[in-house]
Amino acid sequence: MTKYALFVRLEAKPGREAAVAAFLASALPLANAELGTVVWFALQFGPSTFGVFDAFADEEGRQAHLRGPIAAALMANAADLLSAPPSIEQIDLLAAKLPG
Repeated sequence: MTKYALFVRLEAKPGREAAVAAFLASALPLANAELGTVVWFALQFGPSTFGVFDAFADEEGRQAHLRGPIAAALMANAADLLSAPPSIEQIDLLAAKLPG
């Protein structure tokens, strides 16, 4: 069962909203390449508030994602794109309905 997840909240700098949206959309191929990432969603809550929700079958997959290329690219671009550091929450899933 998929039991581990991450929720990352991102607040774009004024005028950088489109760049944050493009950055998140461009990360999809990287997420697809991660064997331990079961699901990955890029989210937009409002004009400048974005997020990522992803889930993993095990803690190793979650930690690999946190050390992976998406996290590295986010941290490398955070000062340019975001008004505050990303808020990263590690979540334990109680139940999930997934395809397949």
